[in-house]
Formats: sequence, structure tokens, C-alpha cells
Amino acid sequence: MWAHEEGWNPGKSDGLAFFPADPAGFLFGRLDGKAVVSISAVRYGSGFGFIGFYIARPSVRGRGYGIQVWQAAMARLAGRNIGLDGVVDQQENYRKSGFRRVWNNIRYEGVPTGLDLTNGTGDGIADGTAEAVADGIALVDARTVAFDQLAAYDRRFFPAPRDAFLASWIGLPGRTGLVAVRDGALQGFAAMRPCSGASRIGPLYASSRGVAAALVAGLASTVPGEPVALDIPDINGPSVALAEELGLTPSFEAARMYTGPAPDVDLPGLFAVTSLELG
Repeated sequence: MWAHEEGWNPGKSDGLAFFPADPAGFLFGRLDGKAVVSISAVRYGSGFGFIGFYIARPSVRGRGYGIQVWQAAMARLAGRNIGLDGVVDQQENYRKSGFRRVWNNIRYEGVPTGLDLTNGTGDGIADGTAEAVADGIALVDARTVAFDQLAAYDRRFFPAPRDAFLASWIGLPGRTGLVAVRDGALQGFAAMRPCSGASRIGPLYASSRGVAAALVAGLASTVPGEPVALDIPDINGPSVALAEELGLTPSFEAARMYTGPAPDVDLPGLFAVTSLELG
């Protein structure tokens, strides 16, 4: 609810996927028994962590409660490379805590235009069955792919294993996940979840801009005429160009920041991040 009030538009069931990632990673500060500040400090593997949901209720802002929960989160992730997506008005404070910006995530949203949302017969791709795209690539329901294969593919784009999170992310009701496959090898993966505003697509991984466009088309076909949103790293020029070609426009931005070196991930294939809250 707090994140909704901040205008962040999280998925309606995101919390059900977030909790398995690190059940002890969500902290609250209480005043007179009532929660007034929050933060997540999620541990991934042995060397990475991610901070999100750093929120102080308007009635207690400026009174020092936020910094207390911030310090608790940083202590929980001590010794790890820590990432976060910092809103514009907090980025200078994050720099003071040792974070360094490596790119901006720009949220592009709107009703996609110029996409072929059918398979040529007038039927959408909403049922997740195999759908030919081009160059021997087919789109299939992500839940039909061996999970170990999907998790290994996700690991190319994320700094640490996150199997428990990923299994929930694609398995919750109302969500749609697609993978692009050629000769049994994954060429792309995307998932979409319903939100109070535009349905959010994330992650969006692809071996090419064409594969990324096909995945967006497949997901958009499940919500025809409705807006979608993608959080796109601004250093991925092909992804920015694709969003603009689809008629999507920027609506929000946050800086991806780390306390250590930028993780060695497949940035050219990272067309949209999974979540601004948990990475």
C-alpha cells in the first residue's frame, strides 16, 4: 500500500514473490506500536544484496526515523556489494552512503503500437502455447521450460542466484511468462504482472531487439488495448529505441547504484529489469 501511495505501481502480488527471496529481509520501524518506516535488505547468495522499499510515512519525515531503518538495512547487508534503484531526490544521500550510479532505469509506458499481436489467424498468444516468431525461434510458456534451464538463463542477467524468487515470480496467478527458444536454447525471457496502473513487464531478456519485440508482443496480446510499462536501463540503446518505436513514453526514473563494482552481467541482453524494489 505504501509503495502504491508513492506512485511506484508495484505488482498486485509482488509481495508473494518477494518474501521467498529472503523472508528476513523486510524491516519496519514502529512508533508507539505503529509501523512508520520500511525498507527491504534482501540477501542474494553470499556476496550480493539489494535495498528497496525505503519509505517513511509523510507524518514522520524529517524526524530521523528513516535513517535508523536505513542503518539497520546496511548492517544486514554488510560485506556485500549492495544495489538499489534510487529515486532522484534521494540519490545524493545514497552517494554519501557509498553508492555509485552506473545507469538510469527509465520507465517507459503506454499502449504499444505497431506490434503484431496475433499469430496471423486473429488469435492472440495469451494461452502460452508455442508460437513461431522468426529465424527458427518460438515463444512458449515459461512454466513449460525446465526450471533449471530458466534459472541458469536468469543468472546471466542478475548478479546472484535467486531461484526461490524466480519460481514465485513466474508462478503466481495472473502472471504471464514467455521464453523465446531456438533449437532448445533460450534466446529470451519476459514476464508480465498486473498492477494497479500499467501492467509491468520485467524482466525482459533477449538475444536481439527482434526477439525482445516478439516477447513484448506476446505479452501485450494478453492485455489488448491496455498500457504496459518496462523499466529500461538507459545504457541499452536498442531497448530505448524499441520502447520509443512502440509509442511508449517515459514516466519515471531511478538510478541503478552499487556500493561496489558494477556486476558482470549481460547488459546488451538486459532490455528491462525485473523490479525496482528487488532488482
